[in-house]
Amino acid sequence: MSSPLHPDNDLTINPSGNPAIADLIEQRKLSRRGFLKGSFGATAIAALGGSTLADSLSNLAHAAPSPIGGIGFTSVPANIAPMTDAITVPPGYTARVLISWGDSLTNAPHWDPSTPMTEAVQLRTYGAHTDGMHYFPFPSTGAGGLGNTRGLLVANHEYVDPGLVHNTTTYSTDAMTLDWVNTQLAAHGVSVVEVQERNGEFGVRRPSAFNRRITGKTACTVTGPASGHPMLRTAADASGTQVLGTLNNCAHGHTPWGTYLACEENFNGYFGSSAAALAAAPLTAHERRYGMAQGGFGYRWHEAEPRFDFRATPNEPNRFGWVVEIDPWNPNSTPMKRTALGRFKHESAGVVVGSDNKVAVYMGDDERNEYVYKFVCAKRFDAKNRAANRDLLDSGTLYVARFNGDGSGVWLPLVWGQNGLTSENGFADQGEVVIKCRQAADRVGATMMDRPEWVAVHPTTREVYLTLTNNNRRGTNPASSNNVDGTTTAASARPAVDAANPRPDNRYGHIIRWRDTGGDVGATSFEWDIFAECGDSLSPVAHLQGNINGDDYGAPDGLWFDNDGRLWIQTDQAGNALGDWANIGGNVMMCADPATGETRRFLTSPRNCEVTGVTSTPDGKSMFVGIQHPGEDWSGSFTANSTWPDSGVNGPTTASGMGEVAKPRSSVVVITKDDGGVIGS
Repeated sequence: MSSPLHPDNDLTINPSGNPAIADLIEQRKLSRRGFLKGSFGATAIAALGGSTLADSLSNLAHAAPSPIGGIGFTSVPANIAPMTDAITVPPGYTARVLISWGDSLTNAPHWDPSTPMTEAVQLRTYGAHTDGMHYFPFPSTGAGGLGNTRGLLVANHEYVDPGLVHNTTTYSTDAMTLDWVNTQLAAHGVSVVEVQERNGEFGVRRPSAFNRRITGKTACTVTGPASGHPMLRTAADASGTQVLGTLNNCAHGHTPWGTYLACEENFNGYFGSSAAALAAAPLTAHERRYGMAQGGFGYRWHEAEPRFDFRATPNEPNRFGWVVEIDPWNPNSTPMKRTALGRFKHESAGVVVGSDNKVAVYMGDDERNEYVYKFVCAKRFDAKNRAANRDLLDSGTLYVARFNGDGSGVWLPLVWGQNGLTSENGFADQGEVVIKCRQAADRVGATMMDRPEWVAVHPTTREVYLTLTNNNRRGTNPASSNNVDGTTTAASARPAVDAANPRPDNRYGHIIRWRDTGGDVGATSFEWDIFAECGDSLSPVAHLQGNINGDDYGAPDGLWFDNDGRLWIQTDQAGNALGDWANIGGNVMMCADPATGETRRFLTSPRNCEVTGVTSTPDGKSMFVGIQHPGEDWSGSFTANSTWPDSGVNGPTTASGMGEVAKPRSSVVVITKDDGGVIGS
């Protein structure tokens, strides 16, 4: 997470505080009862079985403290320094490695991690740095149906560590080649993997007609208002409709019509240019707003592949930063970049179907002082005709959120011709609005947030939860905002604290939640409160202690609801249990009760990794969890910080069966309860 190739959690110390804002939140914060009663949708009430709206509201308001029946496991201890290089889960649970970077998706041999990766090998093996994921069950009916034992696991591959890819400790000075670029492109993207339970354990089905790699070179079709736009046209694609590849797929989403949404996040870091080229043609305001820089994140692809030189191909960056829809059930389908959902550093996409079959997609832009978005489809979901939903994400209204200090909020439309989004202000059409989505949000006055990341939607109430990971620029002086004319350099503003982001130097982050008015996903207003301010309860600084009811955690990132309404929270901090994290320990997965706020530590991770991506079988008895970049920030030796998962320290090794550990590898583990029960119960 702290790696230059994965830049985000750059923390500083600011001793100042602003208790007045915190006091305001406590004074004006909606009670749990009032929050639910004021915004609960009639259809959601009916789903709870209430005989009338009034009766249901009354029953809900006076319900038992925990509608999920509590959290049924004992917390595991924090993995503090000196850290254990393993996964720990509660007694009565078992975690096994399912698949790791380089494991084959075919009958061909697995990659030998002691050798450099090649493009040919990577195209038939599981990609690098696994992230968001979803389990698509095979058709199933009733308890014990096929879908609980066989499905498609679809997972993102966010980025790569070039040193591990090419077996080099001197990547920054090595000669860059096109072969190296192509190998790294192949390690990015998405994997579709058929998994099946045999003899009580899940494994990868090889071969499978469904197993598939989508990479940084896979042809994708551009749809929606930016399709064919002049700002997307290049010499290689004069139509502006065909993009090679999807990159930096962080979190994800999934649709009720059975497709997967891969979200492109830190795409800017793959592009660069020369000092001479930038001296002749300096960065434009548009490029600065999206964080373009001469050296990018240090991948150096532009040295061997001109399409990643943003002076040689200035429109190529505009072709990334989108939500990409993938049909996992059709191996011959073409991924679609759905531009109506806006261009920014997409972290995730939470899809919700309302009581009237309206469809909304909730999204966060993962950078300091960026925004929260909602897209409402123009057409409605057709549960009886999958084909009718195929292009549902191509037309509708894109909104950005303004969080008011009294617990109310407004969805501001990002529609060309409205709210200053006109030609006079640099928006020639709706295509330019979505391409320059950040500038449009600046113009309409949205609320700058503390790195909006994953979205999770409660399975019954449609209440939306969002992680705000951290912001070391919040509350620092002198205060500044994103300029209304869209000229602010990405992440450079220094906003004051506000009700929705109440802490200066928000190093530990928080989780916010909201409910659209009347339970209508198409509503243009909402009510919100803060679910948790994360922190270290042992910190001597009061505003760093947080308000967690239970075990401490910080830097919340991954977020997911199981079918019973438990909220699972994954963290993304430095991962070494040092400094600000000495008491909290390494990264974790927590389980929280949304009604009571009780939070328990379910999983601790190996050293120097991120816990990211979680999904389960429909019966909740097999859970899939991603472990990304174990051993990050190694120096000298690939295994300086971790040898997981091949060390054998954490039970069975991956299918590669390496006798000598060559390097740590991102992996997916499958967790089961030893008594065969539901995870978390």
